[in-house]
Formats: sequence, C-alpha cells, structure tokens
Amino acid sequence: MFQTLKNAWHIADTRRKIIFTLFIVFLYRVGCAIPVPYVDSATWAKTFEGAGATIFGYLNILSGSSFSQGTLFALSITPYITASIVMQLLTIAIPPLERLSKQPDGQKKITQITRYVTVLLAIITAFGYYLTMKNQNALTNKGFFAGVVIVTAYVAGASLIMWLGEKINDAGIGNGISIILFFNIVSRGGALLNTAIQIFGSENGWIYVIIGAVLMLAIITFVVWMTNSERRLPVQYAKRTVGRKMYGGQNTHLPIKLNMSGVMPIIFAQSIVSLPSTLALIFGWKQNAFLDAFSMTGAIGIALNFLLIIFFAYFYLTISFNAVEVANNLKKNGGTILGYRPGAPTAAYIQKVLNRITLIGALFLAFLAVFPQLLALLWPSSNLGYLVFGGSSLIIIVGVVLETIKELESEVTMRHYKGFLE
Repeated sequence: MFQTLKNAWHIADTRRKIIFTLFIVFLYRVGCAIPVPYVDSATWAKTFEGAGATIFGYLNILSGSSFSQGTLFALSITPYITASIVMQLLTIAIPPLERLSKQPDGQKKITQITRYVTVLLAIITAFGYYLTMKNQNALTNKGFFAGVVIVTAYVAGASLIMWLGEKINDAGIGNGISIILFFNIVSRGGALLNTAIQIFGSENGWIYVIIGAVLMLAIITFVVWMTNSERRLPVQYAKRTVGRKMYGGQNTHLPIKLNMSGVMPIIFAQSIVSLPSTLALIFGWKQNAFLDAFSMTGAIGIALNFLLIIFFAYFYLTISFNAVEVANNLKKNGGTILGYRPGAPTAAYIQKVLNRITLIGALFLAFLAVFPQLLALLWPSSNLGYLVFGGSSLIIIVGVVLETIKELESEVTMRHYKGFLE
C-alpha cells in the first residue's frame, strides 16, 4: 500500500489529484467548524451525552461530530447517501427509470435527479433537525426568521458537501463521498485516544487498553480479509469467428464478492433498532426498562440488530443483483459456467451460490455490528466497548482505503510505471 502511494506521488498528474483531494477535504473540515446562527452549540452538545445508542449518535459518527456541534455541515453526506439509495431502489421498481439508466446518457440524468432528491431530503432532514433543537432548547432564538435561517444554512451545507464530493470525483482521485465519510470517521480517532488514556489511568485500565488494541488489530485484519474475499465461478467462452478474426475461447471467472451489500444492511438495521431511543430523546421520554432492553446496547436490541442485518443483507442483494440478467449476458456473449447449461440452469446455480455467500457475508456484518455492544453488555466494567470501533465504521474505513489504493494503482498502471507491482 505504501509503495503504491509512493509510486503515485512520483507521477505529476496523480500527485496533483491527491493534493486537490486533500485540499477539498481541508475545506470540508473547515465547514465542519463554522457555526450556524441562533444555535447554542454547548446546550445542543449536552443532548448527545446519552445519545450514543440512538440514530443521532450514529449520524454524529458519520458527520465527524459535526451533528452534535450543530455546525454548517451537521447533516454531512447523509442526505446524498439516502438519495442514492432511494434512486437505486426506484430504478429497479420503476420500469421507465430502469430503461433510462440503460441509455447512453441515462446515468447523467439519474445523477441529476439524485441531486434534486438530495436537496429535497436535506430540506426535510434540516427541518426535523431544527425542530429537535427547538424542543431541546438549543436555540438562542425560536422565531420564524431564525428557523428559516437555520434550515437554509443546513440545506446549503448538505448541497455544498455534495458538490465537494463531485469535485473529488471530477478532478481528484475519485470516490469523493466515500473519502469525505472516511475522514469524518477518522476524525473521531482523537476522542477514541482520549477515552483510551482515561481508561488507562483507571484501576487495571492498562490491561483493558492492551486487550482493546489487540482486538482492534484483529478485527481490522479480519475486515480486510473478508472485504477482499470472493467466490470465483469458472466461465468458458466459446470460439466464434467474426470476419477473418476469431474471438473467445478463453477461460475466465465470474467473481462474487463475499460482502456485496457493503455497509447498507448495518445502516438499515441500526436505524430501526435505534428508533425507540431516538423517539425518547426527541420527545423527552424518561428512560425505563423497555427502552433499555430495546436500545442498541440492550440484550433484545442487540439480538434484533443481529437478525435485521441478516434480513437486510438478503433484501439488498435481491434488489441490487439479478442472477437472471447475469446469466443472460453470459449466454449472449457465448459464455457458460462449466457444468451448467446456459440460461435458466446457470441463473439457478448463480442464485444458489449467492444465497450461500450472502449468509456468510451477513453473519460477518452482524458480528462486526454487535461486537462492541456485546463487550459493553457482558463486561460493562472493562470499558472495552468504548475502545473498539463499530462494525460499520471499520467496514467504511477499510473499504475506502482499499478502493482508493485500487484507484491509484489504476492511475499508475495506465501510465506504464515500471516497477509498480512486484
């Protein structure tokens, strides 16, 4: 990885892209520190002292703590991610959108629609964010004009983040939104280090810190291994003659990633599980045994989160991967999976493999998501749950790093840089 970064830095064009990307990230982090008028940041931050198990706590992680500070970029990239998911679902559910996506310039139109949906979701989210602040007495002015200014500022911030991400895609190293999300999560590393120092100073704290560090390294290694894991189905292409040239006849494979759904099942599941605690925070309900049990740190909440992640892994795969379409594409191009006839038998076999692979990937996601909560539930005195990153954060970090390295490798390979891969 470090050799790839070194080689990429020696190429002037790639170096320019890296510097531009870091500059955009710097501008984003500056925006995360810009206060919004009429917002009492200190009062609003106190609201999040017990919000770790709510959807607000999760959004705070994705925004790099901007959500709890009420700054300009408090909504972060959440509206854009939600809009992208909505458009992906609608493209599958609505035939005209599906036909549009397959046209030559269809993706550009889909992207433009996604931008409009992002702004619409940002307006809705900003208004809900404003109402929550108002109910928690975190505003210095509750008038109509103040509300318009606050909502407008947050919508403008979400739109600006979307623009910054697209600038990274156009003139940077790509994966703009993912890179912004990566730096948001990494920016909380200081808080994690501060927690580790506090625990280290307590009785037997050094033991827990060492165990936490070992667990983190083991989990990161496990995530990298699982992220790169794939099942390769052998494919044979028949020979065919076009004019005076012969094509095909080679052996290749159809890769099926172990974790095809990425972090989406965790996001969906945690949004549902954290709903009771979120409503309690919004409406000021008193904490009770029911809310404790169904929270993300409660026994029932952990079990429900585990099962929902498995369910959403299959659900997301169903809407994002079409085994019949893959089988038909193989058939059109003269490809066959060894041992299976083209068409329906090939589609059935691919679907069978997908179901098995998805189960393994879903169990992997579910384990990562509930592991910190299990540590906090089983050994509350050890504070290990506070020393281990959540599953979704690790998957995002590892995924962005791997994808960025692949992008840089592609940049170097395109320029025929010698000695790049050894």
